[in-house]
Amino acid sequence: MSRSQNEGVGLVPGASSCREIDLFLDAAAKLPAPSCGEGGRLIFALDATMSRQPTWDLAQGLQCKMFETASKLGGLSVQLVYFRGFAECRASHFVAGGQGLAELMSKISVRAGHTQIAKVLRHTREEARRTPVRVLVYVGDAMEEGPDDLAALAGELGLLGVKAFVFQEGDDRAAPERLAALLSAAAAYAAGGRSALELEARNPAARHLLSQMG
Repeated sequence: MSRSQNEGVGLVPGASSCREIDLFLDAAAKLPAPSCGEGGRLIFALDATMSRQPTWDLAQGLQCKMFETASKLGGLSVQLVYFRGFAECRASHFVAGGQGLAELMSKISVRAGHTQIAKVLRHTREEARRTPVRVLVYVGDAMEEGPDDLAALAGELGLLGVKAFVFQEGDDRAAPERLAALLSAAAAYAAGGRSALELEARNPAARHLLSQMG
């Protein structure tokens, strides 16, 4: 998947045009890319299909908070990946601290289609083969693909040392606050590894991620 690929056929009425988003991605690509020695790299991927419409505005706010957290963590570079429609899957350039990615998220609207999680995993695999990726964060509400194929791709990511934090959106009223804390904890891990997460152990979300990592 290229960093500006758009296999879709347009945006829903009222959404930003493909041209506007392409211009943003091109501008982000011109920012200096951090070297592999500058710290962790995090890929933040999200499902932007129509099933997320009821909570999309809230989700955008929560996910933007993760970028705010990332901007405060030295050495963390972030890439935004999203899919929607039936063939549209796009990725930004890696940028320091997620600079500008909250602005890009505000331009994205949902569009009917199927999940494209396999594309996200294959993209992450190729990025990690070029330069190590510490964390993949994925937020979605459904899976409409073959579990065997996804499991095989996830296994490849594990062999490359990529930790995947996968969050399923639900209707629990406490979920938004919990997700915001978990996203911040994942960003801390991406920036400084397990030791950074252990420093946040007073945070229940950090403790939860540590327990899941074993």
